[in-house]
Amino acid sequence: MQYSRLRLPWKRLKKGQGFFVPCLDFEKMRQHGLSRAISMRILDAQATAGIKDGVAGVWFFRKPSTRPGAPPR
Repeated sequence: MQYSRLRLPWKRLKKGQGFFVPCLDFEKMRQHGLSRAISMRILDAQATAGIKDGVAGVWFFRKPSTRPGAPPR
C-alpha cells in the first residue's frame, strides 16, 4: 500500500474528533499518519491500533481540549 497517496482529514478535525483507517501494518500507518499531522502543525494528534466493525486498522484522533468551556480551534 502506498501511504503517501492517502488523504488524511487532519485539517477538518476539531479537538476531540477522529477517523479510522483500515490497514494491516499498524505501526507503519501510525507513523505515516502522525508525521502527516505534524507536517500540518497539528501537534495534539494521537493514534491507536484497534478493530472497528470487524476491520483492523488505526484510529487517529485529536486530544480534546483540557480547558472546560474552551472554544474549538
